[in-house]
This record gives sequence, C-alpha cells and structure tokens, in this order.
Amino acid sequence: LLVERLANTAANDLMNVITITLTVAIGSTMVADQFLTVKTLEIIVLGLIAFMCGTASGVIGARIINWYTGGKVNPLVGSAGIASVPIAARVSHVVGLQENPYNFLIMHAMGPNLAGVFGTAISGGIMLALLGVK
Repeated sequence: LLVERLANTAANDLMNVITITLTVAIGSTMVADQFLTVKTLEIIVLGLIAFMCGTASGVIGARIINWYTGGKVNPLVGSAGIASVPIAARVSHVVGLQENPYNFLIMHAMGPNLAGVFGTAISGGIMLALLGVK
C-alpha cells in the first residue's frame, strides 16, 4: 500500500510540483522584451506546424500500411511517431482505451515514439552539418 501511494505521488503530484517549481524558477530569470520577440514567435509557430505535420503523417503512414496489410496496424500507433517521449505514446494509448477498453497500445506506441526521437536527432544533425553550424 505504501509503495503504491509513493509511486502514485511520484507519477502525479510530485511531478506537477517539480514542473511548476522549475517553470517559475526559469521564468523568473527571463526578461519579456528579450524573450518575446518576433523570432521567438516564428519558432513557436514553426514548431507547432512541425508537430501537427508529424502527427498527421504518422496517422497517414499507418493507414497506408493498413492498406497493404489488410488493417493489422492501429493508426494511433502512427500518431505516436513524434519526438515527444512518452507523451505521444500515452496520448495514443488513452485515445485507444476510450475507443476500446481492452486496447492496450502503450508498448506498441513507444516503438514509433522512440523512432521519432532517433529520426529527429539524425535529421537535426544532418541539417546542422549542411548549414555549417559548429
């Protein structure tokens, strides 16, 4: 019972407290006129577009695989193929559970999720090499 309570606290409440503390600590050192610039907003918008395109292309890719395999791949697994570990896999799992309570996708979604991390690191390295950034 104690271990279960500690695990639950660490996974939920403690994580939220740490996140809020880090956010306040880092945010208090920032100056708005230096941080909130047009360049910052452009980067945020480009990141959101990349996130949406990555999720959509993962679902479309899973649907294409379904077309070849006769429907053996859950498209939600494709949506987890972005470099947001483990959030994307958890979201895919929760959405799958809402549709079917016996649909446990978390382990299947972690594969594409980690592949998204590797793909992001590789493509980022290639871009840095092509741009000549040292």
